[in-house]
Amino acid sequence: MSEAIKNRYEFVLLFDVKNGNPNGDPDAGNLPRIDPETNHGIVTDVCLKRKIRNYVELVKNGEGRFNIYVQEKAILTERRAPAYEAVKEEKDNGNKISEARKWMCQNFFDVRTFGAVMSTKDNNCGQVRGPVQFSFGQSVDPICSLEATITRMAVETAKEAKSQSGDNRTMGRKTYIPYGLYRSHGFISAPLAKQTGFTEEDLDLFWNALMNMFDHDRSAARGEMAAQKLIVFKHDSELGNAPAHKLFDLVKAERVGDLSKPARAFGDYKIDISNQIPTGVTVEEKI
Repeated sequence: MSEAIKNRYEFVLLFDVKNGNPNGDPDAGNLPRIDPETNHGIVTDVCLKRKIRNYVELVKNGEGRFNIYVQEKAILTERRAPAYEAVKEEKDNGNKISEARKWMCQNFFDVRTFGAVMSTKDNNCGQVRGPVQFSFGQSVDPICSLEATITRMAVETAKEAKSQSGDNRTMGRKTYIPYGLYRSHGFISAPLAKQTGFTEEDLDLFWNALMNMFDHDRSAARGEMAAQKLIVFKHDSELGNAPAHKLFDLVKAERVGDLSKPARAFGDYKIDISNQIPTGVTVEEKI
């Protein structure tokens, strides 16, 4: 197994959506999430983490150290059971939890990457602070949330067909935004990576997931989504050489072209990266 990463990172992910709903709000009829004060669109951090988990699960297929702990409909106490089986000879309860936590980090990519709360009564594996964290994604400009009426020509049961007197159409609604460019910030801590065992191999897989996750997450509701830019700031040290917020300020996304018309493509924006990079920090555009 390779060693844990030795450098701090920050990154800016720019992704867009065309005629889709990137992250519906179940408390608002699954409408696209927005900041009500500005009408800027929101995509939660857990939404992005879900797509990364799904990508890793697809690519690695449960291989070795790359199992996924938080899966759809997973029973988490059962997912932790092998950890307790592996440390069953340990008599001290405190050491057992510590060793079980270490086992979970070694065997589950998402635990050693994002962390997890595993301190429930059954198969207690404690808590893990993950080295990789996201901010919410927020649209660069305010979004326009629309609804389209849709129809279904079939019915579910014979009784329903009779009750509609030969008219089988069922009406429904589909919410979407015509276009939105979203920006999310990310942070990778080398000291926390050392605690969970997050390695250079894990980091490469993580970058690949950010670049490719939308290509394996298609649905009718999400329209066309794509990662358009991934800008990575690498520090020369574990603790870092510049404040994260100052690095993020170096990246500007601005409208170009006819500003009287709404943006409808990534080409309607210009992405600039300042050349005033602090000493001890390097920049890489992965997309």
